[in-house]
Amino acid sequence: MNTTMNRQLISVLAECAAACNYCAVSCLKEDDVKMMERCIRLDLDCAAICKMALDYVSRDSTMSREVLDLCARVCRACGEECAKHKHDHCQMCAEACRRCEQACQQG
Repeated sequence: MNTTMNRQLISVLAECAAACNYCAVSCLKEDDVKMMERCIRLDLDCAAICKMALDYVSRDSTMSREVLDLCARVCRACGEECAKHKHDHCQMCAEACRRCEQACQQG
């Protein structure tokens, strides 16, 4: 993977992790937190895998491809769940997850 591609992927991974963390915290402030449970859980999973993938990619690990494949799957699941909710934080997170899924697939 070339350096420019690495930097772009690292940036997208970091943005997605931040969006997921923000969404999870924002979901906790919603009136019906129970309804947001799946969203919160996927937000936390997605943020965690994005941070892990960022670590693998930044050190050019030989296992990066495997981690990126898993990251893409988690981003897809999180993005699909967030897209179901009308809240701005969920919609922003869904978009970040879509970008990250695509970047992981290309990375």
